[in-house]
Amino acid sequence: MRYNLFDNKSVRWKIAFLLCLVSGLNCLDRNAFAILATTIQEDLNWSDADYANITAVFVFSYTLMYALSGRIIDKIGTKKGFAIFAGGWSLVSMMHAFAGSIIQFSIVRFFLGITESGNFPGGVKASTEWFPLKERALAIGIFNAGTAIGAALAVPIVSFLAIYFGWRAAFLATGLLGFIWLFFWIRYYHLPKDHPKITEEERSYILQDENIKEDKQIETPVKLKQLLSKKETWGCFSARIFIDPVTYFLLFWIPKYLQDVQGLSLSELGVTAWLPYTAMGIGTILGGILPRHLINSYDWSLNKARKMVMVIASLIIPTLCFLLFSGVNTIAAIACISGIMLAHGLWANITIPSEIYPKSVQATITGLGGTLGGITSVVSQKMIGATIGTHSYLPVFIYIGIAYLVSLICVQVLVGKLGVIRNFNK
Repeated sequence: MRYNLFDNKSVRWKIAFLLCLVSGLNCLDRNAFAILATTIQEDLNWSDADYANITAVFVFSYTLMYALSGRIIDKIGTKKGFAIFAGGWSLVSMMHAFAGSIIQFSIVRFFLGITESGNFPGGVKASTEWFPLKERALAIGIFNAGTAIGAALAVPIVSFLAIYFGWRAAFLATGLLGFIWLFFWIRYYHLPKDHPKITEEERSYILQDENIKEDKQIETPVKLKQLLSKKETWGCFSARIFIDPVTYFLLFWIPKYLQDVQGLSLSELGVTAWLPYTAMGIGTILGGILPRHLINSYDWSLNKARKMVMVIASLIIPTLCFLLFSGVNTIAAIACISGIMLAHGLWANITIPSEIYPKSVQATITGLGGTLGGITSVVSQKMIGATIGTHSYLPVFIYIGIAYLVSLICVQVLVGKLGVIRNFNK
């Protein structure tokens, strides 16, 4: 049974659209402070060190809470859990408008990190609930594309609001968008077996991978010790540990690279910097479309289709990293970076748990992996700053070229076959 990707009658694609929107809003609320940093510093007379300390508070609480948020969502359910976290970060985002000191901003950033940590565990779990195995990479890719879309749109939206209405109004407006999304989430999200608008045909299609044994396992709680004892879990974690630092570099350092190395002015950056982030968003969606096409058109297994795309992405990235430092001009450099970010999206490292573990542990695995990836990312951010300051960007891109190949080997050795749900009851 097949469905048109853009079939308006398919409820699951509307769920995917909701997830893409919330991921974009999550990134928009997170990045608003960075976009408004200079304006706020001038208004409140902060130093760069003050700003750095406030951002460190967010990273700390976000990384710490990532593991707990996943466990919470698995325990109370996706609908209620996502509503609590999304409503929480939208409220905290609006509270930025009323902060006026370093301590007050540190407090709201601390709580923003806590509440925003529920986004990826919730989104991955919702995707596994609403999509069969062969479509999960695409569903999670659409969800994850919201991050790139949010990053691309944050600058013009937040800047416009701040210029015409003031920086405090910008926080109020971006936070309010979250509550609009929350209304539709509460009204529309149900599990496939309970959704009032789903057809029996689509329900059967979504649940095609489940059998009596898997249904029983989904209802049986899985202890954290059981998860951590499996090598597959550490295979999932390895993909986060090695690749998440690259994600943070691509999000936070590429504009600076384009200015420092390629010599772009601020106005030129505004015209071109959206291209790599758009490419990353396209890559996350293609990372699901291509395996789905290989499965449907050539009868490939999910394991073969997904790993073929991962291999291609893992080879494209070091090739483009090499070309980037072979004396290319600025236009070619932007094209290379866009290609790297597109291939980064193709790899789809956060999708792996959904392809090997039951739905009941999706948020937990995603949260724990995010915490470990966050820890290595915090360390790597300091190393990147030191490396760029004393050497150049070359060592950073050498690591990027290697990271995906190392992760692929770890997945092959530790995870093994994708598309086979592991049984914890054995």
